Amino acid sequence: MNEVWKVVQDLKPVLLMVLVQIAYSSVNVLYKLAINDGMSIRIVTAYRLMFAVVFTFSLALIFERKSRPKLTLRVLFMSFFSGLFGASLFHNLYLEALDLVSATFATAVYNLVPAVTFILAISCGLEKLNVRNVGGKAKVLGTIIGIGGSMLLTFFKGQEINVKTFSTDLLHQNNQVVTLHTADSGHKFLGVVCGFGSCFSFALWLIIQSKMSKEYPSHHSSTALMSLMAALQATGFALYVEKDWSQWKLGSTIRIISVAYTGVVASGLVVIVIAWCVRMRGPMFVSVFNPLMLVLVAVADSLMLGENLYVGSVIGGVLIVCGLYMVLWGKGKEMEKVNQSVPSEITQEHEATEVVVMSTTINNDDSNTISNTIANCRSNIVAKVS
Repeated sequence: MNEVWKVVQDLKPVLLMVLVQIAYSSVNVLYKLAINDGMSIRIVTAYRLMFAVVFTFSLALIFERKSRPKLTLRVLFMSFFSGLFGASLFHNLYLEALDLVSATFATAVYNLVPAVTFILAISCGLEKLNVRNVGGKAKVLGTIIGIGGSMLLTFFKGQEINVKTFSTDLLHQNNQVVTLHTADSGHKFLGVVCGFGSCFSFALWLIIQSKMSKEYPSHHSSTALMSLMAALQATGFALYVEKDWSQWKLGSTIRIISVAYTGVVASGLVVIVIAWCVRMRGPMFVSVFNPLMLVLVAVADSLMLGENLYVGSVIGGVLIVCGLYMVLWGKGKEMEKVNQSVPSEITQEHEATEVVVMSTTINNDDSNTISNTIANCRSNIVAKVS
């Protein structure tokens, strides 16, 4: 029973991160429906973070009202940048790239997050590039395979696979369909910059979150602070950019569902889960699951939104799963090595401490007696052997 419980505890971060990607995939579907309904992407982001503030502060008051650590200026400072890079700036840059260039480009650039996070983690000393170790080789190779699979899934189509949809094409139920505008060269260049900026922003947030989880280990409270900072930033930006006040009305059902779900689940529960996983396994572990979202989005688009499924999507999905397995296997090997080295170090320190204590408590007469006893034992052993 203990072994089964240990296996469950070891698999908990993996299962939670899979659920995170399922939640993010649902957000992409809801984003499409909300934009199709004519809602501004900046206002969607603002409302999403407003709902997240209400939800996360409620959890913090319920579970961490008496146990959360002291709030310092350093924690507030980190919360500000955590909300900036992980929520308000990231969402606006990502959706701006999707609007100015294409959804294909925005999705492809987003899958560079593991590589950027790996580079930043090495630069900050959170990860070690040990290519001589088997685990290190698996992490590097798995990251490359995962990114390659995501690029193949995005850019290569191949033969179309006929999939029977379980529901109607939701995007084309309304007569009014809002399409992304065709960008000129100037707008397209800006969209490219925004796309790479969103990638760097999310990777930088994972690094900041790993620092903040150690500085302020209360996950509910830290997520609430991050959501509050991000909501203020996103709302201020939306008020500055959007001049049409009718955009702020949540008249349709799809708008209410979109902002409520993305706020409570994606910016509330999911961020809490990510913060816990970053603390337990590090930012690199979290970032390698991002390409998995492409597989889930491809399936969701095919089954729910009437999008076509191609052979390239299947091959890319298989490569993504293989890459994830290699990274997780390499990370597991490194964790085993660390766990094996820690007990030996503790034992050596314990033995050294006992020797020091014995040497300081034994007087000269006792030490002479012990030396004579050891000498007699040696002579007896030699006599028996001979």
